[in-house]
This record gives sequence, structure tokens and C-alpha cells, in this order.
Amino acid sequence: MRGTILYGAGDVRFEDRPDPVIIEPTDAIIRTVATCVCGSDLWPYRGIDQLGGPRAYGHEYVGIVEEVGGQVSTLRPGQFVVGGFYASDGTCPHCRAGFQFSCVNSTGFDGCQSEFIRIPQADGTLFATPDQPDDDLIPSLLALSDVMSTGWHAAVTAGVSPGSTVAVVGDGAVGLSAVLAARELGADRIIAMSRHESRQKLATEFGATDIVADRGDDGVAAIMDLTGGIGADAVCEAVGTAESMTQAASSVRPGGMVGVVGVPHGVELPVPETFFRNVGVKGGPASVPQYLPDLLDRVLTRKIEPGKVFDLELPLKQVADAYAAMDERRAIKALLRP
Repeated sequence: MRGTILYGAGDVRFEDRPDPVIIEPTDAIIRTVATCVCGSDLWPYRGIDQLGGPRAYGHEYVGIVEEVGGQVSTLRPGQFVVGGFYASDGTCPHCRAGFQFSCVNSTGFDGCQSEFIRIPQADGTLFATPDQPDDDLIPSLLALSDVMSTGWHAAVTAGVSPGSTVAVVGDGAVGLSAVLAARELGADRIIAMSRHESRQKLATEFGATDIVADRGDDGVAAIMDLTGGIGADAVCEAVGTAESMTQAASSVRPGGMVGVVGVPHGVELPVPETFFRNVGVKGGPASVPQYLPDLLDRVLTRKIEPGKVFDLELPLKQVADAYAAMDERRAIKALLRP
């Protein structure tokens, strides 16, 4: 098969790779129907995160089950599946508590931007659709593998509730998904912070009632102006920089919560700012299996269309072009098909 190898900053190659095989009896092999580039993939692509050597890349996927190990009981070859961006068995104490990302038996993937993928802990990681989905649903199903589930996690951990006012810091695919999640969870007012017209338009389509183009102190002042000096009831932070975290913590009202899902780089929690205002901070990587059953139903019944975050589609062999387009902000998120 062929798949994506990231060699270093700006160096993405589509190369021959060994075909995946069943290694553990809890494994499954899937044939990739669609995969994509994640905003977090850009950290090593830009040289900010160091790889230490060539590495197979990608962690978002949907596909068809080709083969299952002897201990896999919930899946069979031929099923269309969506899976989270890490493996979890679904049975350990952390999984049962709803924190599948912290599964004691979790293992990584060997690069999902490939034609075939070995998925460990398949029973706890993969979710099959009732039937083969229509092709136009593929982008939205793929979004559930990471960005929509992560945006939903941001909204849930921020405490978004019916009638609340929510601010979303970040206008990438995760931030836009958080806007959609806030709408679905009943927020009355959703303030999207975005400087880019195409992303502002999609944020509005997803449910944003207000757009703030300013950043830093000016962005905080704009939110305070929109909320009568009170601040947002809940803030979703979907960037992962020191500036975005400070902006998020300063935009929430006293007693409010910040849901943090941006992978942190150079972030220091402003403890005095949060302590004296009784502001809470919660979040982390989304436990995708916790949200997938509900989100799958919303997509399959066409209640939500998170796949609209994909504004570029390319053949998988052009994966390097997909990385470049996202790095240069010519695309929100790039979908790849073998």
C-alpha cells in the first residue's frame, strides 16, 4: 500500500509502506474511504514539534472493515466504520468513567493518511453505521473522528447549556465545530472570534450570532461590549497558544468555565486571573467514543453537517498539497480520498 510519511518540517511524502496485518487478536484492518489533515498535524509540519525521524502520519479516518482479529466481537468485514483518533478498549476503569482517551490499554495508530490502517482495540475504538452511508455523508462522518467530537468536548467541558452565552476562540475546524456544538446544546448567543471571511460565513451558518474579528485585549473588550460588561457564560478555547488561552480566560464571566481543547504550546494557565474571578478551566483531548453514538445519529439523520469544515478535497496521493494549503490558510481542512 501507499501512505503518508512526515520526514520533517515541510517534508511530506506519499510512499510505499508495508501492508498492515493483524498483530493482536483485538485488532482490525480497515480500508480507508476518507482521511484528512488535522490542524495538530501542522505543529510538526511547521517544525514546532520535533519528530525525531520519519513518521507515518494521520489520525482521522473512516473506512470499510477488511479483517478482524479473533477476539473482536462487535465488528465484521464489510461494515463501514468511524473511529476515534486513538485506541481504547472501552472496558477499563477510565473508559467506563467516560475518559477513553486515558484508556489504560490505549495504543497509537500507524498513520491513518494511508490506503489501509491497523486499528488496535477495535471493539472499543470503531463504531459501525447501520448501513453503507451515502457518499455525501462521508465528510460529516469523517469529521466525527476528531474535530466535531473535539469541538463537542470543548462545549461540554465549558458547561454550555440552554440559553447560555458562549464565546469560541479559534476559527479552525475545531473552533467551527465548537460553534455547531454550542448551537446543538442550546446556547442562545454564540460569539465566534474570527478574522477570515470564509470562516466567519461558516461560523454563522453553524449558529454564530456574533462575529468578533479582534484579538487580544481588543477581542476581550469586544466580548465585554457584546455582553454588557459581564463576559460569556462559557468559552471554548480551540487554538492552544498563550494568547488564545489568555483571551479565553479573560472573556468568561466570573464563575464561568473555559473548555480547553487546543493542543497547548507555550501556554501557562493564568492562575491569579482565574482564581480571583472564580473561573474554571477544564478540557483536554476528546474522549471520542463518549460522544460518537449521539453524533453519529445526528449526522445520519442529517440534523447536523459538520463535514462543511472540509473546503478542500484532494486525492490521497496529493497529501503534501493538502498540508501546504492548510499551513498557508488557503483551506480550513483538507479531505483526502484514496
